Amino acid sequence: MKIDAKFVTSAAAASDLPRGGLAEVALVGRSNVGKSSLINALVRQKLARTSGEPGKTRLANVYQIARGSAAPIHLVDLPGYGYARGLRQAQAKKEPAFDEIAKAVFARHPAALLLVDVRHPGLESDQSAWQWIAAEAADAAIVATKIDKLARGERIRAMRQLESVYEVPVLPVSAATGEGMDELWNLIDKLANPAHRNSSSRPHPNRTARPLPNLRRR
Repeated sequence: MKIDAKFVTSAAAASDLPRGGLAEVALVGRSNVGKSSLINALVRQKLARTSGEPGKTRLANVYQIARGSAAPIHLVDLPGYGYARGLRQAQAKKEPAFDEIAKAVFARHPAALLLVDVRHPGLESDQSAWQWIAAEAADAAIVATKIDKLARGERIRAMRQLESVYEVPVLPVSAATGEGMDELWNLIDKLANPAHRNSSSRPHPNRTARPLPNLRRR
């Protein structure tokens, strides 16, 4: 199936985010969870820049993606959280912190995917991020990255632990092997399509936005 994907913009503030009415799905995760690699595996091209230095990117990178005859959507890759060095570098360069750009993106009520490293289930920072995302996003789901790093028995235990901690289904994927990419496309389509959304997870239009939790810890 044909996949169309292109880079749109890097956003430091709400004014930098694209307008045009496309559905949006935000990617949220720790700095070393492998978001860029996952995007590249998803679209089958080197679209997102990967870095050997976690926490280096402090902007929200927006991509327009579409598969087959489906309508295009915006995939909004938020900067990673939980990496102190990257945060210090951002402050020195007067770049936006994760908190600032995340608030700007979620003010638009996108759907969201929380990416967690399957080898580290139940991290406090990930749990805090999920609680906030589940309350603020139009709809949300959890994806476990790097499943290829675990042997069969280990992955079964890790997935059970993840689903026990978060109390929702978790999709295992691997950017390295391509495992779970079709399922991830289906999940993104479900999140981006209002007709498929679970209305119970949508933010109430009159609800006061919750403060973003402290996600700076590793």
